[in-house]
Amino acid sequence: MNRRMNPPILSPTTSNAARKPRFAFAMATALGLGYAPVAPGTFGSLAGIVLYVLVQSVFPFAAPRGARFPVAGGVWAEIALAVVIGVAGVWTATRAAEFSGRKDPPFAVIDEVSGQQLTYLLSMAPLNWKYLLLGFILFRVFDIWKPFPARQAESLPGGLGIMADDWIAGFYAALSLWLARGLGL
Repeated sequence: MNRRMNPPILSPTTSNAARKPRFAFAMATALGLGYAPVAPGTFGSLAGIVLYVLVQSVFPFAAPRGARFPVAGGVWAEIALAVVIGVAGVWTATRAAEFSGRKDPPFAVIDEVSGQQLTYLLSMAPLNWKYLLLGFILFRVFDIWKPFPARQAESLPGGLGIMADDWIAGFYAALSLWLARGLGL
């Protein structure tokens, strides 16, 4: 009998479909932060802050002398990071949800990483502990509250639904951060 003609039959335990997608899980859990026993989403948000600070440390927003709001400079690096995290987040969250059998598994925190990073990108927040803390608090409030249309976005299919509500929360948090900065806070 020729093995090429009759490939071995794989059982469900040995097939590729049954294997845990480790790379996708590593990304979806923000390198394991999603496995925190309490508040995994908060840890995901903290990872978003760390990424923002790292990128801004290397590619800062350029602000003209005396300007209150920064102009495009390192914004391109942040945009590139946001796109990469967003696309990777949709894919990895989909994989994590499919493997776990849950619509939005709590250990998948790539959505919080993306939403938190988006908060700072859209508000062009300076590296100032007050803005970083306020942006963190605002994002967590909007992520938990889920104002319109965030809750409705959760019904989108797969990883898109997992990510979209956090992108909307990030938008609301960024808008609030802009207002706070405009008021001189």
